[in-house]
Amino acid sequence: MPQEDLEDLPGVGPATAEKLRDAGYDSFQEIAVLSPGELSNEADVGESNAQSIISAARDDADIGGFETGEQIKKRRDRIGKLSLQIPDVDSLLGGGVETQSITEIYGEFGAGKSQVTHQLCVNVQLPTEHGGLEGSAIFIDSEDTFRPSRIDDMVRGLPEDVLEDTLEQRGILGDPTEDSTLDSLVEDFLDKIHVAKAFNSNHQILLAEKADDIVKDYEDGEWPVKMVAVDSLTAHFRAEYVGRGELADRQQKLNKHLHDLVKLGDLHNTAVVVTNQVAANPDSFFGDPTQPIGGNILGHTSTFRLYIRKSKKNKRIVRLVDAPNLADGEAVLRVKDEGLKPE
Repeated sequence: MPQEDLEDLPGVGPATAEKLRDAGYDSFQEIAVLSPGELSNEADVGESNAQSIISAARDDADIGGFETGEQIKKRRDRIGKLSLQIPDVDSLLGGGVETQSITEIYGEFGAGKSQVTHQLCVNVQLPTEHGGLEGSAIFIDSEDTFRPSRIDDMVRGLPEDVLEDTLEQRGILGDPTEDSTLDSLVEDFLDKIHVAKAFNSNHQILLAEKADDIVKDYEDGEWPVKMVAVDSLTAHFRAEYVGRGELADRQQKLNKHLHDLVKLGDLHNTAVVVTNQVAANPDSFFGDPTQPIGGNILGHTSTFRLYIRKSKKNKRIVRLVDAPNLADGEAVLRVKDEGLKPE
């Protein structure tokens, strides 16, 4: 996103423009989607002045008004689909994980949620003809789940034709069956995954804000950020806010965090994938008692919700629980040494 002249906005002089940029706001569109309170707190400007700045930014950015269905269709034509390389799961998702959306994956411990985020960190870098987005990834790690060795396994486990095209795309010479060639390819894949470990919920929120800076830095480059993964979204919030007395505070902070991620995906045409923990509902006498945590705030904010559960051996059942334009359904995948594979 090109930097715009913020001083063109009414009430914004050089000093205020500098405050806005220091707070991370370089464009009219980013300012237009803020509330006066947010802008006032983050950029240290008066709330009445913040309201005037936001109103002017909305006019210049042409945001917040009504659009025709045809205009929305044209905007949605920009949406990319990130393939999992598993036809049944991709079909379940209408072609793959969408950009400009939050896709939530929930399930019990060991179900394979982190396997999915690792596989997507690989697949997002693949050529478009193989279901990738030819972009880099950001991985916010709150449970110490990111493993470079798993990326290594998944890159080496790509089909031979995909490996050949990926090597050509990156200008890496060599035979895709030779270890030295694959070593270079794995190193190149890892170099395009930006990982940060979140130590608590406040740090996690800050990392989501910092992710926006990374997306901007790479936006006009050869490898723009096309996916942001948060694994897990709710672990720190669940551990730090215990009991009903703290539930309201937890949900308020989680709500802000989610909207930062929504804004990130929407403004930069990036896929946002979050994993979520579950709890057992003791009142459930029939069916699966497993429920995602995060309440209605997470349920309403996630565009797509996937429930992944264990089956026999390395088999996993993926169920689409909620989507605005897709029917519920199930698909099967297998978690193998070389990555996620079809049934």
